[in-house]
Amino acid sequence: MKYYIIAGEASGDLHASNLMKALKNQDSKADFRFWGGDLMQAVGGTLVSHYKERAFMGFVEVLFNLRKILGYIKFCKKDIAKYKPDQLIFIDNSGFNLRIAKWAKEHNFRTNYYIAPQVWASRESRVEDIKRDIDAMFVTLPFEKDFYKKHNYKVNFVGHPLLDAIAGRKQIDEKTFRKQHNLSDKPIIALLPGSRKQEITKMLSVMLKMLAKFKDYQFVIAGAPSQDFTFYQQFIKNNNVAFINNKTYDLLSVSYAALVTSGTATLEAALFKVPEVVCYKGSWISYQIGKRIINIKFISLVNLILDREVVTELIQNDFNEKNLQKELELILEDKKREQLFNDYFELETKLGRNGASKNVAKLITES
Repeated sequence: MKYYIIAGEASGDLHASNLMKALKNQDSKADFRFWGGDLMQAVGGTLVSHYKERAFMGFVEVLFNLRKILGYIKFCKKDIAKYKPDQLIFIDNSGFNLRIAKWAKEHNFRTNYYIAPQVWASRESRVEDIKRDIDAMFVTLPFEKDFYKKHNYKVNFVGHPLLDAIAGRKQIDEKTFRKQHNLSDKPIIALLPGSRKQEITKMLSVMLKMLAKFKDYQFVIAGAPSQDFTFYQQFIKNNNVAFINNKTYDLLSVSYAALVTSGTATLEAALFKVPEVVCYKGSWISYQIGKRIINIKFISLVNLILDREVVTELIQNDFNEKNLQKELELILEDKKREQLFNDYFELETKLGRNGASKNVAKLITES
C-alpha cells in the first residue's frame, strides 16, 4: 500500500519513524511519502518537507507566518492528490493536520490519526470535526478513550510509543559516556529547554542561572535535533555548561535531575525516573490567549495522566530564578526523590500496554 504521513516536530518524527518500521513489517510493499524529519527519512521513502521548515510556536508567531502556513497547506493538498495514497496518516500537529483531514475526507481518502489532538485541553468542539474527518483514531493516553467515549466516538487505545522507544534503546556505559563528552564526575542536571529557537532562548536564560547556585553538579544542555550547534554557542560560550546534541535519552539515563520545558520531554524524563521541574514561558500575548482557551489543571503529561501534581510546574511569571532554585533544591533531597520515584512507577503502570507502533500498524493494514 501507499502511505502518506504528516508529522511535525522531533517527537512526531520519532513516533512516525517507528510506525513506518512497523508498517513495513506488516506490509512488505509499503511505500512512503511524508512530511517529517531525519528519523523518518532513515526508514525510507520520499521526504516532502522537513519539520524544521514549519517550527512556529505560539499564537503570535503563527499569525505572523500565516501566509507561509497557508502555502504549505495548499501544497500539501496538491501533493496528496498527485500521490493518491491508500492510507493517509496524521501524527500530532493538529493545527496543520486537521485542516488537511477535512479536505482529505471530502476527497475520499482513508484518514488515520495517531497521537491524538489535545482537544480535551482546549476547544473541545473540535471533536465534531474529528468525528466527521477521521476514519480511525489511535490514542496513546489512558484518559483519552473515556473522553472520546463521552462524545460517542470510538477510538483505539494503543499504548504510549515512548514506552517502546525507551525500552528499545541501546544501554550505555555511564563512565564511557562521561569520557566521550568531557563531563566531570559530578551528578548531572540535564537542561531540556525545548526544540524551537524562541522557547530555547526564553528557557535557557533562566535555567543557566542555576549554574552558580549548584556548583557541586554538572549541568548539561540537551541539544534538539531541530537546531544546529551554532545556535547554542551563544549560551555555551559565557557559561560553564556542557552541551550534548541529539542524545537526550542517553543523557537522561545518567542524569540525577532535570529542568524540562513542558512537552513530550516531561514524560520522557519521568519514564527515565529522573526527578524534574517542569518549566514554561511564552510571549505575553500567547500566554493571555492560551489562558483563556485552555481548560486543564496541569500542563505536563505526568500530572495530567496521574490527575494530581506530582512534578512542580513553573509557568510564565512563576518561572523565575528564585522559584527555580527552590524547586531544584527540593528534587535533590532524598525524601522528595523517593516520593517521585514511587509516582513515576505508578505513571508507567497507567500508560498501559507496550507495542504502540505495532498495534497501530496492524489496525491500519487490516482496515
